[in-house]
Formats: sequence, structure tokens, C-alpha cells
Amino acid sequence: RISASLIEPDGGKLVELFVKESDKEAKINQASNLPTVRLSKIDIQWVHVLSEGWASPLKGFMRESEFLQALHFNSLRLDNGSIVNMSVPIVLAIDDAQKSRIGSSTAVALVDENDDFVAILSSIEIYNHNKEERIGRTWGTTAPGLPYVEEAITPSGNWLIGGDLEVIRPVEYDDGLDRFRLSPAELRDEFDRRNADAVFAFQLRNPVHNGHALLMTDTRQRLLDMGFKNPVLLLHPLGGFTKSDDVPLSWRMKQHEKVLEDGVLDPETTVVSIFPSPMHYAGPTEVQWHAKARINAGANFYIVGRDPAGMSHPVEKRDLYDADHGKKVLSMAPGLERLNILPFKVAAYDKSKSKMAFFDSDRAQDFLFISGTKMRTLAKNGESPPEGFMCPGGWKVLVEYYESVAQAENGRRPNPVIASS
Repeated sequence: RISASLIEPDGGKLVELFVKESDKEAKINQASNLPTVRLSKIDIQWVHVLSEGWASPLKGFMRESEFLQALHFNSLRLDNGSIVNMSVPIVLAIDDAQKSRIGSSTAVALVDENDDFVAILSSIEIYNHNKEERIGRTWGTTAPGLPYVEEAITPSGNWLIGGDLEVIRPVEYDDGLDRFRLSPAELRDEFDRRNADAVFAFQLRNPVHNGHALLMTDTRQRLLDMGFKNPVLLLHPLGGFTKSDDVPLSWRMKQHEKVLEDGVLDPETTVVSIFPSPMHYAGPTEVQWHAKARINAGANFYIVGRDPAGMSHPVEKRDLYDADHGKKVLSMAPGLERLNILPFKVAAYDKSKSKMAFFDSDRAQDFLFISGTKMRTLAKNGESPPEGFMCPGGWKVLVEYYESVAQAENGRRPNPVIASS
């Protein structure tokens, strides 16, 4: 049975954590009399995530009971006994000196790098930050070199502070991309405006090639064949922390715009927005968070492909996770039963037709698999991919990005490297 209404958020309603405009002055006065905790850039990204309701029904940084449930069960049990998925701990770390300054206070003010007030955290609870347990449970390894761990966990304090979050100043980045940062509520309004009767989300942190576009257009056709009248695509690149060798967000957004301009995706049935979460690269654990957050934005279908949220092992020459485990975990994960999981078909470059197509094992010799590594290597060397792999405008943006990187490296182009398939 087809329903035109959007899927309900986890817990039944979006939990937005903004202070009312009429209360701001009083909250700023309150904050000025509280101990302060200075937020890192990643902490502020998590404030953004929490404030807009991506992590609904969370009402702030996790207290110990919520942290343990996320860490050990990948889910939270609500007061009514129902279960919602929550696979990634959303926590705030403090050090010994900060803990000492907080003392017996029941609330703290959260400030940015300029000491401007961002939020108040009240009814606080401070508990041990067992880093090894957190890392092992989230990533399945404590091997050195995990990007998020080295950036956000290893240098952080030995205590976690949880509580109810009241955001005084909504997070903005002033990078020219804030217009793309639609909140779950704004996305739901946009889907309603477009009369969407299904929303299918595609999470990515790489440039869009024609194989991705084929997957997305094929998904829309599958939904039409199921009886939906107007399925809308949420093209939702990740906008928080990413590892150093990923293409930066500003360049990815420029490339995505070219994909729409060149007609590879239909602007009438595509909403491009930025997902503000930091990236963990935690494979089957993290992909549950990516899927859960899109429920809160109104998506009832989620496209999942090979090795979602995965990466190479930081020490050994192998993938960190099994490539198929992400989609298998999503189909079984507690709290995601309402979300329809759509596994990728395998797309590759069809040499006989000079375009991206779904892989046909009966004529395997006609197909060329162009890995992300090979794509990046071609772009770095200023070479062109096979015709039909990526729209010309999108490829030009990618080449321009790597040219800018080369110019920054001693003002000269790096020596070409051999592209591996």
C-alpha cells in the first residue's frame, strides 16, 4: 500500500535543540555565569547534528547510559520500551583541568575557538572516557592510523560530559555552502513542497560519476515500478570531518552542481543537501548511523553499496571491513526496521557501449572496473577517463581540484603515478 506521507522521525518527532529567539538574551546571561568548555571543530559539527534533530530522539551529548547502549547495542531503548538505532556514540570529551573547573556545577557553557557562546549543557553527568573500549567497539580494531581516532579521540580528555543541549547560536560555516545545509525539518518541507510520496537517500563522500547516476536513476525507476508516483532523490554528501586524501567538500559540491547542470541527474526530482556529520570510516557500524539520520530527514529508502563507510586497513594491505557486511548489517539492524534498504547493483564501464552499465557476468570481458583510486590518479595526472565515465563538466572540476593541490605543493605538478584498476 502506497502512502504519500513521509516517514516519522525516530521517537515520533524531531528533537530540535535551539533556544527560542525571545529567550536568547536570558540564556546568554546564564551562560556568562557558568564554567566553560571550549569546543573543537568536530565538537561543533556534533552540536550542529544534535541541534537540528539528525540524532533524534537524543536531547544532547550522551550521558553514560546512552553511551553504553550505543557502544554495546548500537541502539537506544526509549521510555516506552521501543528501540531506535544509534550505532555511533555522540559524546563530548573534557580533560582533568576542565573537570576541575566545572566542579559541582550542574551546567556548563559551550564556546567556540573565539570564546563566543554556542550552547548550554545542563543537568550534566561526567563519566570515564575509556578510549580503548570506545575505539575497539566502534571500529573493531585499535590499530594506529584511524583518521577520526587520531583527530578526535586520541588527543581528547579522559572524561565525557553529557547533558541536555540548548543551542544559543545555530552553527554556520560562512563558507558559501550554508544554503545547502538543510536541516531535517527543512528537507521534510522541501519533500512536501515537491509532493514526494517516497524519498530515497544516497550518502556519498566522493565525486559523482555516471555509475552512481545510473544507480540513482535506476532506483527511481524501481520505485515507480512499485507504484510510487513521485519518488525524490536526496543526494546527501557528507559535510563534516573527512580524511586528508578525500576531495574537500567545496570541490565535491561544485562537482555535484555540474552533474545536475549537465543533466546527468534530474534537478526536478533531486534535492542536493549537505549532511553535517563527521566521518568515522567505521564500516558496518557507521553505516547504521548514516541510515538512521536519513529517517529523521524523511527518507524511507536508503541506497547502500559496496563497503559503505569503509576504508583500507591503516596498517595492513587489505580492506578494514568485509565489502558486503554493510548492506547485510543494515537489513538486520535493530531500530531500522522501518527503513527500506536498497542494495546497489554493481555498475562498471561497458567498453562495448562506451558508458557505465550494470555488470553482466556473461560478458565480463566487456567491463572495466574503475576504482576510486584509479579515478583520482587519472585526475591527478590530468588524464581523461573513458568517454561516458563522468560528465565532462564534473571531470573538469575534479582535474581543477588536483591542479590546485599540485600548485600548492612547491608550485609544481607532482610526477605522474601509475593508475591501478
